[in-house]
Amino acid sequence: MRPRGWSDGLRAKDSRAGPRTPTLRRVCDTLVFRADSGPVLAKNSDRDPNEAQLWEWTPAATHEAGARARTTYVDLPQVARTHATVVSRPWWMWGAEMGANEHGVALGNEAVFTKERAGLAPGLLGMDLLRLALERAASARDAVEVIVALLEEHGQSGPCSVEHRRFTYHNSFLVADRDGAIVLETAGRHWATEDVTGPARSISNGLTIPGFAERYADRLRGRVAGCAGRRSLTERRAGGSEGVLDAISILRDNGTDGGPRWSPVNGSMAGPNMHAGGLLASSQTVSSWVSDLGSGTHWATGTADPALSVFVPLRVDDPLAEAAYPTEGVSNRRDDRSLWWRHERLHRDALRDWAGVEGRIAPERDETQRRWLAEPPSTAAALAEAEVLRERWSALAAATSGDSRPAWVRRRWTAFERKAVGA
Repeated sequence: MRPRGWSDGLRAKDSRAGPRTPTLRRVCDTLVFRADSGPVLAKNSDRDPNEAQLWEWTPAATHEAGARARTTYVDLPQVARTHATVVSRPWWMWGAEMGANEHGVALGNEAVFTKERAGLAPGLLGMDLLRLALERAASARDAVEVIVALLEEHGQSGPCSVEHRRFTYHNSFLVADRDGAIVLETAGRHWATEDVTGPARSISNGLTIPGFAERYADRLRGRVAGCAGRRSLTERRAGGSEGVLDAISILRDNGTDGGPRWSPVNGSMAGPNMHAGGLLASSQTVSSWVSDLGSGTHWATGTADPALSVFVPLRVDDPLAEAAYPTEGVSNRRDDRSLWWRHERLHRDALRDWAGVEGRIAPERDETQRRWLAEPPSTAAALAEAEVLRERWSALAAATSGDSRPAWVRRRWTAFERKAVGA
């Protein structure tokens, strides 16, 4: 029997998988806790520093017999009906890092590094599995069933970065609905599930389910990713959280009680809000998401570094038009038509004195966020107000003198910027 509700559950299934890569270019954190109004799920998506992330709305649809569903690399048989969704996805990928559907199901995934070899042959990515589950599932338990069925039939494989084509990984998932949450962890086609039983649960870039983790986890790459420390931080803070504002505060946490603390190995990855710059791991928080499953409103930055961003309300049934939120042609090259790339001017200037800039914008940022949470505006109205704030904060960041980062971090970001302009 499948595990149910917020009770204990553990099941595992075996199979196979394919080359291993030593450099980590994608790490994330996802958490869930129970507020008075219902579960709150939150995630930071941490990926390559130039990888723009986009929101995408897809309406519910019916499909003819024999229709095919196209994913990032492969297509597969389509189901008769798919649900309406809103997701946040890397610009080049069909699959999504995080999102929700019309039935109040929310999902986030993590790269996990395992003893099973992760294959580069084109197949289903973990992000494809996430989006397919949102399109096909009406509950958290259904979402787990969808992912497991697809995993057992098709496996998971394929390059997980457009800039680093030999980088691939397996996935874990945290899925929630109004009734509860479930952790699903995988290693190749092996998998295990655990129902969330306590007030909070988080996942990072290591396997955590007892028995499964001991058998399949790659401990060395987990240590490079710093997953144990971040998971401890997010789960501890989530355990005392009461609502969306607390979730946002967790996602903004650098894990340092201040600005980035730089390591030549993995940049600044002590907390869920991470900053690129390491040589073995160089992930940047490129987008953030909070689902308030009690109210059905989702809050997302659509931009890098949640501490330098405001979270905009998103609703599954209220998509933005292309004119209000341009996505056509957005890529990993600088493009000021894009919300994500416009914000990068603020973000990259602020990195020179992150703590100073964040301290100066925080009062206005927090007042705006509290006002929106009390009375959520439309997505379009929130984006318009956020643009005014961004222009003001960008001018403040651009006026920063000097650069407090180590020289090697500055060189790394110079290289990222050269790539962004195609140099």
